[in-house]
Amino acid sequence: MPIKCNTGCQKNAVLKRPKTGDALCKECFFWAFEEEVHHTITAAKLFTPGDYVAIAASGGKDSTVLAYIMKLLNDRYNYGLKLVLLSVDEGITGYRDDSLETVKRNEQQYDIPLKVVSYEELYGWTMDRIVQETGRKSNCTFCGVFRRQALDRGATLLEVDKIVTGHNADDIAETVLMNILRGDIARLQRCTALVTGSEGAISRSKPFKYTYEKEIVMYAYFKKLDYFSTECIYSPNAYRGYARAFLKDLEKIRATTIIDIIHSGECFSVREGIKLPTQSTCECCGHISSQPICKACVLLEGLNKGKPKLGIGKTSKVREHMNEIINEKLGDEPKQIPQTTITDAGITATHHNKNKNLDF
Repeated sequence: MPIKCNTGCQKNAVLKRPKTGDALCKECFFWAFEEEVHHTITAAKLFTPGDYVAIAASGGKDSTVLAYIMKLLNDRYNYGLKLVLLSVDEGITGYRDDSLETVKRNEQQYDIPLKVVSYEELYGWTMDRIVQETGRKSNCTFCGVFRRQALDRGATLLEVDKIVTGHNADDIAETVLMNILRGDIARLQRCTALVTGSEGAISRSKPFKYTYEKEIVMYAYFKKLDYFSTECIYSPNAYRGYARAFLKDLEKIRATTIIDIIHSGECFSVREGIKLPTQSTCECCGHISSQPICKACVLLEGLNKGKPKLGIGKTSKVREHMNEIINEKLGDEPKQIPQTTITDAGITATHHNKNKNLDF
C-alpha cells in the first residue's frame, strides 16, 4: 500500500528524507528543500541586494543544484543579486574537459554568464602534467591548494562581491573528521563556518551547509537537472575518501551522524592562550596566507625547480625549503618562518609544547 505524504496533501510519497525521516511527495520535497536553503541564506544574512555573486561551478551535482537554486530563490524572493558561474579548469583530460561542457550547457539553461579560469593560464601547469611529476600520492594536495587560489583569482578578475560554493553537510562533516584525525586545530576552528574569508578578501559562503548529499542527488534526479557524475580520475586514493567511508558507516548506525558532527564542530574551541596562525598576505603573490610565502607559491616553486615534493613532507625539511624561497624571493636579510606544524594538507597550528588539548 502506498505511503501518503506526511504533510497531509494526500499525494503518495516518493521518498523518505534522510535528514528528518519524513515521507514526502515530489512537490512537498521540492518546497522543503528550497525553503531550508532559503532559511540558511536569510538567517545568516549571506547577501545584500545588489551583490555580485560568483557561483563556483564544476558541473557536478552540488554546483549544478546550487546554480539552479540560487537562480530560483533570487527570482522567487527578489534577493537582487547579479549571478555569474565561475569554473576552474584543472587540466584533467577525460574529466574536467567533459564536466566543463556540462557547465556550458548550464550557462544556457539558467541564463547565467560563465567565466572559466585554468591552471594552465594561472600557474603554467595542468594537473595531468603535475601528476606526471609527482605521482598519485600527493596530487590532491596540489589540486586543492591551486583550486582554492584559482577561485579567488577568478573572483578578483570578475570583481565579484562574494563566492558561493556547493559544499554540503556531508562534505563539512568529512572535513571535521579529517581535521580531527590530522590534529589540524587551526582548520578545525573554521571548517564549519558558514562564511569564510579574511577582512579585505572576497568572502565564501556555503548555502548547502545543512543539506544532505542524498537530498541534493534526489533533488537533481526529480528535477531532471543536467549534471556530470563521473568521479575525478585522480581522486580514488584521496584521504577524504577514507573519511567519507567512515562517515557512511557511522550513518548506518546513527542517521543523524552528519548533522551531529557538524554541530560538534561548531562547538569546538581552543584553550585560551594557545597561539594559532593569523591570516595575512603572501609576500610573493599577494593572496591570503598564514605564512610569509603561501602554500601555492611553495608548491609552484617546487614544480618549476624540478622539486615537486617541496612543501610536502617532514616539518623541518619543508621549513628549510620555505626559508630558502623567502630569502631568494625577498632578497634581504635572512628570515626564518616560525615553528609550525606542516602536513600534506598545508600549514596548521603553531606548536604549543605539551599543551595540545581542546576545550569542548
